This record gives sequence, structure tokens and C-alpha cells, in this order.
Amino acid sequence: MKLKKSTRYLIALLLCALVLFAVSACGSDEDPSEAPTSTVTPTTPTPQEATATPEPTPTEAPTPTPTPVFSPHAVAETEPEKYGMKTDIMVNGEIVTEYSRTDKITFEEGEKYTDVKGVITFRGNNYRDTSGVYGTLNIVQKKFSEEPLWKQTTGSMQTMAGDGYWSGCGWTGQPLITEWPKSTRAIMAMYDWAKEQETLVEVIYATQDGRIYFYELETGKPTRDPIDCGFTFKGAGALDPRGIPLMYVGGGDRNPSYASPRVFVISLVTNEILYEFGHDDPFAMRSWCAFDSSALVDAETDTLIYPGENGVCYFVRLGTQYDEAAGTLTINPSDVVKWRYSGSRSSVGNKFWLGIEGSAIAYQGYLFFPDNGGYMMCLDINTLELVWVQDVLDDTNCTGVLEVEDGKPYIYMSTSFHADWRADGDGMAPIPVWKIDAETGEIVWRIDYDCYTVSGNSGGAQGSLAAGKGTLEDIVYIPLGRTPDRWDGLLVALNKKTGEQVWALELENYIWSSPALVYDAETGAGYVIQGDSEGNLFFIDGLTGEILDTFEMDGNIEATPAVYNDILVLGTRNCSIYAIRIE
Repeated sequence: MKLKKSTRYLIALLLCALVLFAVSACGSDEDPSEAPTSTVTPTTPTPQEATATPEPTPTEAPTPTPTPVFSPHAVAETEPEKYGMKTDIMVNGEIVTEYSRTDKITFEEGEKYTDVKGVITFRGNNYRDTSGVYGTLNIVQKKFSEEPLWKQTTGSMQTMAGDGYWSGCGWTGQPLITEWPKSTRAIMAMYDWAKEQETLVEVIYATQDGRIYFYELETGKPTRDPIDCGFTFKGAGALDPRGIPLMYVGGGDRNPSYASPRVFVISLVTNEILYEFGHDDPFAMRSWCAFDSSALVDAETDTLIYPGENGVCYFVRLGTQYDEAAGTLTINPSDVVKWRYSGSRSSVGNKFWLGIEGSAIAYQGYLFFPDNGGYMMCLDINTLELVWVQDVLDDTNCTGVLEVEDGKPYIYMSTSFHADWRADGDGMAPIPVWKIDAETGEIVWRIDYDCYTVSGNSGGAQGSLAAGKGTLEDIVYIPLGRTPDRWDGLLVALNKKTGEQVWALELENYIWSSPALVYDAETGAGYVIQGDSEGNLFFIDGLTGEILDTFEMDGNIEATPAVYNDILVLGTRNCSIYAIRIE
């Protein structure tokens, strides 16, 4: 059939319209539903607008690397069973088969242990990583003051055998130094002049004559009467990290009447002994009950933690009630928990001893300490389960130091060389320095030094370790006695990562004192302060080991210094306490 011309023309128009519509639809990516409802007339940009830098696209912050979860556990070489370990727990006088603390103890980082201004426990905190130093210093001349700021005299106490004396300040003998707020001093049994000072920093020194002495830091003027406890004090003692005026200190030997040493909890409001414990404890497997370690206190749970040489670690809820406005301070100890241990070396007839003489390290919910029998242990504070044990060979008196590196904790540790343990008197043996994985107890690295020992006067590491910070952050320092020769000393600087020796300083006299590390506030330069057994106090470049200055004291330096800002306080066996300015 043939269409009319008019019809053909109409069809052509319709086809053209369809083609135009199709081309328009295919040439646009826009969704018709999102088409603008009004027309915008473009404008010409100004020169400033034309050259303006476009706003950068915000960059998302990188996801932080999570802190590794600390999960202590033993490996084959650190299984407690390997060392014949047996443990027992006593809670309020009853032996129990298992234990779980209801109010969990978890220590924070060492720098958060206390807000109190000063040095309040041996080596400063629960990591033992301040080396007994607090505050800032401007070290310009790199030396000590030519004369002491002040000097005070202490006394001595006859030994229990009556054949000698405990004199002056001995091992470990670190003083405590703190700035008390004026409101706290107002209620203390201090002299009136000390209460009235706007600011006052007090030195508290427990010494071997059985007394605790109190001095103003700047002048050495006594701030209150000494407290006479009747037992020689070798250890440093500790103050409460909450700023509550409580002191914890343990006796180091029986007194001349043969009474047993013990722990004293002392009110520094009234200067009275509030509580004693640890002496002649029937739960202990060793009758020797000295307390040379320095206590820790968990502020959250009001719990005192105190290891003893009787092989018992004590956990005491203090029941502290302190009202500064009313001027009252009391304690009501309860929930006394005791943990004891024995191992293959400490069995009956073995010449190794039980007992904990070094100060414990606390990390999160765990306690780390060496013992007199050559064991390094990790104890779960909240279950009192022995997690791992490492063999550290010998009677270990030094305190280690904990460092967190890339989120992982490590302990640097060494040991003594006891005359009767491995030498049967005088002799020589390798004394290792270790880096230990705190999670498993495994040894990361080890370096040995040949040390001598003398009967009654051990060689090796009697002084404690110090970990560098800032410009010294790659170095750990260890004082070693009786090496390279019998009467010599060696201060060693080791690389933390590799254990390689950075430098070693040979000294003409053996060393038992622990090093203090100080830093210049402006340059960050670090220095080591180390004493020896002939009364020489050395000021040493921390990077090179060069002796920059020497201060001559009047006797054997067994004690450990404490430093508050630029003032160092240290006692000698010759019954003197010195305050020396660092310049």
C-alpha cells in the first residue's frame, strides 16, 4: 500500500524528534532528578582567586599501633617446676590452696607511681628507674661544690654477736627526700620553725645506728627529733606515694639484745610506730627476718607490699584513715596475705638461702624480684601464682631496673658473687649482666665479667642498675665490685639493645654503692655519679666514662645517693651525712 505524501511527511517529523531526544539523553551523565532548579550565570574570577591554592583534602589520622598485651607465662627454661619451686599462701592466719584478690592491683607506669615531690622509695618508683633522682638541674661546671652544703653526724650500733658495729649509712642506705605541703607540716611533730616555712624539703635518713634522722635539705638543720627504733637500718625505707605522712622501713639485723628485726609502719604526724610485723613469723621457712628491700604501696587498694629475707612476701591492707584538717592519722591493718616459696637450692642441707633482699619491681599486676638463692621470679600479685623463674646463679642483692621498649617490658639484672656459694671462701667466677624478657623470663642477652670475692664481703653487683634516659637512653649502667682485680671496682656502660660494652671505667677501689644519673635541663647531657669504698664520689660523663670531678668523703660509700634538684645527699660508713651541690 502506498502512503499519501502528507502522511509520509508527518512520519518523518516524528522520526526526527525521536532521534534528537535519543542524542540528548545519551550525551548527559546527570540523573535528571538531580538537575538544578535554577540557572547560575558563570562569573570571571579575580586574579587573586585565580592563583589561590586550593584547600587540601583532609588526611585521615593513621591508626595508632596498639600496645602489645602483656601476658606473662613460662617457657621451657623458666618453668617453676624446673627449679623445684613450691609455694604456699596464708590469708589472715589460714593456709589456703588458692587465692584471688577481689580488689585487683594493677600498677601504672613508673612515672605515675606518685605525685609526691621527691624521692620516696629506693630508686624512685615501681620500675626502680629514676636512680633516686628528682627535679631539674642546671649543670654548667660539670662538678661538685668544693665544700659540702652541710654535714651531719650519726652513730653506730653493736652487732648481735657483739664482735663489731653497724656504723653510719651502709648498703643500700638511700635517703628519702620530699617536699611536704605547709598544711601537712602544720600537723606534724616538727619543730615550730620547720612548720612555719613557706616551703620546706625534708631529708629522711634511716641509718645503721637504729635511728631515723630528719634535716632541712638546704641547710641540714634538724627538722624534728630522731626516731629511735632500736634496730639497725640498712635498707632505704619508703614513704607513702599518696602523700599521706606514713613511713615504711625494715630492720636489717638483730639488735644487741638479740631481738628479731621487723617492719615498722611509722606515723610522721606523731613520729610514733603504728604497726610492726614480720619478726619471728612461724609461717616463714627461714628464721632470718631482716628487711633490706624498699616497700611499694598500691594507692588504689591501700595495700603495702614488703618482701623479706625470711622468704615471705607480705601484702597488708593498711586501713588508712587520714584527716589533715583534724590532724589525725590511723591505720587498721587487715587482710594480711603472706606468700612463701622454696626451691631446689633452698632445700634442707643446701648452702643457698631463701629470702628476698633486693627491692621488688612492679609492672601492671606482677611483681619481679631476685632472691638470696639465685632465682629471679615473676609473681602474679592478684593470684599469688608463681609465673616464671630464671636462674641468676648466685645470692642476688642488687635491684634491677625495668624498661618498656617498643611497648614491651624488659628487666636489666645482675648478681653478687657470694664467698660461700660458688667459691667456698675467696675465689673468682663470671658475674653476668642480663637483659631479661619480663613476659617469659627468657634471657635476651648476657655479658660476663670475671669478679673476685672475699669471705664476708661479696664481689659482683652489690650496687643496683641504672637505665639511661634522654641522651643516655641507649645505655644501662652497672657497678661491679672486685674486678678486674680483687680490690678494684668497675663501672660498666652497656648498650641496651645488644649488650655490647659502650665503656668501662676501672676504679682503684671496689664499689657497692649504686649510680645516680643526672641531666642538664638545658642541653640534656647526662652524667653518672658513683661512689667507691674509699670515700671517692665521682662525677662522670655518661657517654664517654670520663671522670670530670671527684669529691672526697670521709669513709666507705656503701650507701646510695638521692638527688633533689641540684643537691645530692649521701652518707658514709664513717657516721657522716653530706649534702653536696651539683654545679
